[in-house]
Amino acid sequence: MIPYIPHTDADRERMLKAIGVATMDELFSDIPSGILYGKELPIGAGLSEEEVLGQFKHLAGLNRVGVSFLGMGSYDHIIPSAVKDLSALPAFVTSYTPYQPEISQGLLQAIFEFQTMVCELTGLDVANASLYDGHSAAAEAAAMMLASKRKSTVVLVSETVHPFTLEVLKTWCYGTGFSIRTITECNRTTDITGIPGLLDAQVAGVLVQSPNRYGFIEDYTDLARSVHENGSLLTISSDPLSLVIQRSQGEWDADIAIGDTQPLGLPCAFGGPSCGYIAVREALMRKLPGRIVGQTVDTRGKRAFTLTLQAREQHIKRERATSNICSNQALAALTTTIHLSLVGYAGMLEAARSSQDKAHYLARQLAPTPHVLLGGIAPFWCEFPLVFDTVGNMEKVLAALLAEGIHGGVRLGPLTGRPADASTCVVAVTEKRTKAELDRYVRIVREVLA
Repeated sequence: MIPYIPHTDADRERMLKAIGVATMDELFSDIPSGILYGKELPIGAGLSEEEVLGQFKHLAGLNRVGVSFLGMGSYDHIIPSAVKDLSALPAFVTSYTPYQPEISQGLLQAIFEFQTMVCELTGLDVANASLYDGHSAAAEAAAMMLASKRKSTVVLVSETVHPFTLEVLKTWCYGTGFSIRTITECNRTTDITGIPGLLDAQVAGVLVQSPNRYGFIEDYTDLARSVHENGSLLTISSDPLSLVIQRSQGEWDADIAIGDTQPLGLPCAFGGPSCGYIAVREALMRKLPGRIVGQTVDTRGKRAFTLTLQAREQHIKRERATSNICSNQALAALTTTIHLSLVGYAGMLEAARSSQDKAHYLARQLAPTPHVLLGGIAPFWCEFPLVFDTVGNMEKVLAALLAEGIHGGVRLGPLTGRPADASTCVVAVTEKRTKAELDRYVRIVREVLA
């Protein structure tokens, strides 16, 4: 097998001679011996290509492939085969930061198309080139809201956002002088009526999520008006696929839209990588973090693309930058762009409606089952909470499902740490699930709880 270390012994000798050092040991002689690793590195001998492939196949064989009803931010949707093939092209996989537009038109156009699609879905004016995931997008949205209102120190966040989003926000504001205050929930949706009483001069903005962490669609009627009357901003986080059947952030008059594009062409892949999106009103454009690709014309008058508004980020003094982010999920954003280009709006609508129909079918079949309730009264899309009478019954059901190759749902309690969620399991159903799989799920639950 060809070694990956390019330097020969002769190469190393020439380099050592050029810097006036006789041996590698002499090169590192300034390092105290007490911190040097004196043993042989625990690395096996080199393997042939066939041996490496054999090891990978063995490891892959340890995976348990099952039917997934998992959700809570990572969903098992149908992904056309062409998405993987196109996004795996070497020109995309190995592309670097497109600082030189004259040699980066392909990547720049792909990012520009991603931004355009995000704006079309959210109904807002400007989107950036992506963020790491939906949770870090929430932290960036909080930073933008605080930067947009002088002397503000507080961001109000609904209890019904994803638990990871709450944790990221709390970590982000730790030690900054800013604080996160939670908005209580009512019947597993945000208590909108209580928000006006929480708004004061210190509040920079409000962050909510729909569908929320239980899967419920939230009603934000008059929320933007209350928030804006306080001089604050409104951020709404949404699964982008849901935006073809529910009101978009722009339609709710939000200032910032955030979320995660994992449902659009990105596999679950044991939790990542994913891709965060963020879009804003034009008035907030210069506070938008990360990169923005713009459209222009070249010296011959032809359409061209380039990074724009770069004075917002790492090209100016750190303390004056809106963000020091210089990385994004360009390959994941490209994958989402390819997926959307292939399925189109009609394909998104079909996937969203099919997911909704199948989720509601499963919920109806489970409703009469003893010892378990559908928790909540709000409408839901493709995800809903099953609330068991005891933790023991929930664990028995999930174990029985797993024994038949079904991942039955996500335990909410360990994610929120709240005793009230200890016996709640959030179940997600996508267009990928078949009626036979749904009926098998129902049969197992009924048999266990009979």
